[in-house]
Amino acid sequence: MAAKLKKGDKVIVLAGKDKGKTGEIDRVMPADNKAVVNGINISIRHTKQSQQSQGGRLPQAMPIALSNLALVDGNGKATRVGFRMEDDKKVRYAKTTGEAI
Repeated sequence: MAAKLKKGDKVIVLAGKDKGKTGEIDRVMPADNKAVVNGINISIRHTKQSQQSQGGRLPQAMPIALSNLALVDGNGKATRVGFRMEDDKKVRYAKTTGEAI
């Protein structure tokens, strides 16, 4: 099945501690149905100092379920994603506005 959310998409969080925040997808993990969004679902990783890195408490974005994310349309609102054929090409479009993504 085609992916509704892809790397680089601007999304809004629908549920959880970061509800209402927006960010850009850094990585999608289709096998786990999760995505890593820049600046969302931040957790503190405690790392030991090494010769290359300083160590300490480093913030890291953790994966969030795809069901808790929605694409942001041109108006800045959450929208569902649909598929349609345009010139023998399958394209994604925003259901709220109808414009291609």
